[in-house]
Amino acid sequence: MFDILYLLVVLWAVSIARTALFWLYLWQLKEYHIPRFIDHFRTHKGRRIFINVFFIVKLCIFIALFGISQRAFGFLITFWVLMALYAVDIAFMIIRRRVFTPVWTRKTLLLTTLTAFVIAVLTLYLRGNIRIFMVLDVLVPVIVSAVVLCVQPFFVLVRHRILKKAREKISSYKNLIVIGITGSYGKTSTKEFLKTILSQQFVVLATPEHKNSEMGIAQTILNELNDKHQIFIVEMGSYTKGGIKLLCDIVKPNIGIVTGVNEQHLATFGSMENLLSAEGGEELLQSLPPNGTMVFNGDNKYCLDLYKKSKIKKQKLYTVNKNVSADIWAEEISVTKDSLDFVIATKEKHMAHCIVNVLGKHNIQNILGAAAIAMELGMRLETIAASCEHITPDQAGITLKQGIDGIEIIDSSYSANPTGVKADLEHLKTFSGKKVVVMPCLIELGKKSADVHYVLGKKIAEVCDLAIITTKDKFEYLRMGAKSRGMKEGDMISRENPQEIFQKIKEFCSEGDTVLLEGRVPKELIRLLTK
Repeated sequence: MFDILYLLVVLWAVSIARTALFWLYLWQLKEYHIPRFIDHFRTHKGRRIFINVFFIVKLCIFIALFGISQRAFGFLITFWVLMALYAVDIAFMIIRRRVFTPVWTRKTLLLTTLTAFVIAVLTLYLRGNIRIFMVLDVLVPVIVSAVVLCVQPFFVLVRHRILKKAREKISSYKNLIVIGITGSYGKTSTKEFLKTILSQQFVVLATPEHKNSEMGIAQTILNELNDKHQIFIVEMGSYTKGGIKLLCDIVKPNIGIVTGVNEQHLATFGSMENLLSAEGGEELLQSLPPNGTMVFNGDNKYCLDLYKKSKIKKQKLYTVNKNVSADIWAEEISVTKDSLDFVIATKEKHMAHCIVNVLGKHNIQNILGAAAIAMELGMRLETIAASCEHITPDQAGITLKQGIDGIEIIDSSYSANPTGVKADLEHLKTFSGKKVVVMPCLIELGKKSADVHYVLGKKIAEVCDLAIITTKDKFEYLRMGAKSRGMKEGDMISRENPQEIFQKIKEFCSEGDTVLLEGRVPKELIRLLTK
């Protein structure tokens, strides 16, 4: 019996470690942001964490162990079921080769150590009691969350200290030009395009990748900014009202741009008013100095509204198609499956031919926004157009890859928002053959979620021959929208398993067909399709 108990403890320890790592991963994924963390449990995946066979059986065993005497035969049976449950759980983990772990940083290492310490202390204190083992197992999410929330005030103090250092350092560079970029979408691409263009004439630093929070920006200032830099481009993201103002208070931007606004992150902002204040550009606009410049995307209704009520003296409006108020726009647009060819035109009647090796007509919008800022900084339009030749496909966040069996893969799998999905589907039209989209339902859309998914369903039906949806949250609204545009029920399906999705694509597609991977689809699927 001792050996069996020892085996149970080993299985329990492995299982509980995996569970603890998952919850640490989830907290980190949601950036330790409580509203985002809570919103996750409104999704199908979030609910399934607790509403699944494994957890329900475990809970039943937990209740049974407390209701049966340890000397009763039923306790022994329950004990063996518990052993089998742990063994199956670990077997599935090995077969799937998938364990969710956080990205290892000093913060996650500390949280992991503290979580392990708390569980170890409770285990040693309550040793020998199988019932208490089960209590700890069920309470792992609570233990991890309690550790995260208890330690968070310490990290808030550390954060304030780091932000203060960053603020002091950047304020010492009196001649540094700071460009703030915000919006619901298009921030990263615009930042990358702008960095490439300006680098032809200036020494430029930009916040890396998708690091647009206060800590990411502060660390860039402290670790990378030096007196050789002439321009600092700052991508600004937020999930709460006042978040962009906080970032502006640190970096003091001279120039601002709002790239586009939609319902993305509405659930975390709580209202469209709060969203428009932060990612909508209002806080960035209000933070600019009197001689600052604000640039607006005139193709977006929210940006256009802000432009019309703005009182800043220097403001620029860019549009893809010529607008009576636009300062810069595009003409003679030609879109191929892997490049853009267009003419940049300005109200001063300057024109320059531009060829860019990126995917999607929507990226013309981001290039125009970058060009408007570059012109404000004194770059000639011809130089800007020539600089665009140095822009690479990966900077646009959407790339074309050669897939198996001659299938073309459009990889736009970093993240998804309503406007981006529509734009990528529009680009899919430029391809011949059958067209397939693989994507999850969108998250953090709040009360607008059902309407947004219905509209996306209509767009999918307009473009695609097959749609494979990898999550179930708003699948019915997608299907209703697609059905309203004539898409057959069997042409929009829900699949979560990467192998099943891969097999469906192999059966459906042949050489010359195209698959769009939109949003956070499984990495295994990307590997299978492109190996």
